[in-house]
Amino acid sequence: FAGYISQVLKNYTDRACDGEYVSLRCPHRTTISIQSSFYGRIVPSHQLCPSRYPHSYATLIKEDVACSVGTSLQKMLDECQDRRSCQFLVNSRLFGMDPCPGTGKYLLVWYKCRPNEYKSKVACEDDKLRLSCKKSMVIAIYSAIFGRTQGGSLECPYQNLGMPMIECQSATALQLMIKRCHGKRSCSIYASTYEFGDPCYPGIQKHLNVIYTCATFYPVDSTPLLLPVDETQPPALSSSMEPVGVGTEMALLSNILAAYAFITENPERAALYFVSGVCIGLVLTLLALVLRVSCRTD
Repeated sequence: FAGYISQVLKNYTDRACDGEYVSLRCPHRTTISIQSSFYGRIVPSHQLCPSRYPHSYATLIKEDVACSVGTSLQKMLDECQDRRSCQFLVNSRLFGMDPCPGTGKYLLVWYKCRPNEYKSKVACEDDKLRLSCKKSMVIAIYSAIFGRTQGGSLECPYQNLGMPMIECQSATALQLMIKRCHGKRSCSIYASTYEFGDPCYPGIQKHLNVIYTCATFYPVDSTPLLLPVDETQPPALSSSMEPVGVGTEMALLSNILAAYAFITENPERAALYFVSGVCIGLVLTLLALVLRVSCRTD
């Protein structure tokens, strides 16, 4: 359980050159949430994704290093959003018209893993936001926005006082909510500029929108979750993130959840194993009966 929160809160980055496969994957009971995407080239090929074919120095000088495709984000949303995993081959044909033919390009994707079951709470400016979880469960903050979004909020309707409808958000809202609430059973905070600062023009009404989930693990220190992690290495767990009071019952629960996850992800294989087990059991029972009858006869 301890690695689950770190995987959910972690910002993932994946990269693939032309002709390579990009593969995005999230842990069980979470789905991919694309944050941003870039396809093109903004650095020379000798620094990133070198060409497969030898080029002279003159060719490298002519290389287009101001090339980008505006449809990369929408393509990633179409391919991977709300899925647990996705994989496809990167090439210019996927993204429509090629803005720089002859220049090798690459794809950069930033994404997070969103829990399938999560809660959302909104508090208008100067109101108190309260979060709570059931006994033996703790709060895991997924996202937090303080400010004014373009679509607004149904709970906090925008009152037009002659001010333009401009989107503005605090850059530190997520870090503050994690610091205040992460790993606790309950917490409260005021949706005020005193707590979050004022990211908008004076007079613009703001609101706090928090998305979180209740988890059955007990991380103590949330600081390591905000540090960049090497995507090629498995997530490391510090001693402060070890589950508290893990005994025989937790081990049994872990095995049950692992079995349930396997069955939900591989129903055909699970059915095959079940039928095979029943058949083997019947064969062994038949052999035992034959041996028993033979022994009685003897």
